[in-house]
Amino acid sequence: MTELTRAERDASAGTGSRPTGGFAPLVPELDVTSIEASLNFWCDGLGFRIAYDRPAARFAYLERQGAQIMLCQINGNWKTGTLERPFGRGINFQIATDDLEPILEALRKQDWPLFEDVSESWYRIGETHESGSREFLVQDPDGYLIRFSQSIGTRPVG
Repeated sequence: MTELTRAERDASAGTGSRPTGGFAPLVPELDVTSIEASLNFWCDGLGFRIAYDRPAARFAYLERQGAQIMLCQINGNWKTGTLERPFGRGINFQIATDDLEPILEALRKQDWPLFEDVSESWYRIGETHESGSREFLVQDPDGYLIRFSQSIGTRPVG
């Protein structure tokens, strides 16, 4: 595949439409080594769907229950340093979901290892309350760390 210029990538043909409910105020764009492997993981494994894509640009805009993320196969755009696995060192993307089980089942079917198994966590919010969640962590094909979180409610401190 010949490399497209930035303008050609941005204007290349695509499918789909705007994300459900419009664009989120903050949407990370991840450089990936293989758009095909990443789409398999993010869509088939994590339950995201493609809102729109530009196949010639090797770009896809994904959404799941209000969460949005962009994936783009490495093209040298906005490169700030050397990319080596695991990508995204020092960051994890927390994604809220109403049910962890379908995601865990899909990952099991793909024999995809978890970075950290399901656990219950309580996080202090202010002086009087804690917010609880069931959560697990998994790395995508390039090593980005993703934390899925299912709310189990709030409780008073102590």
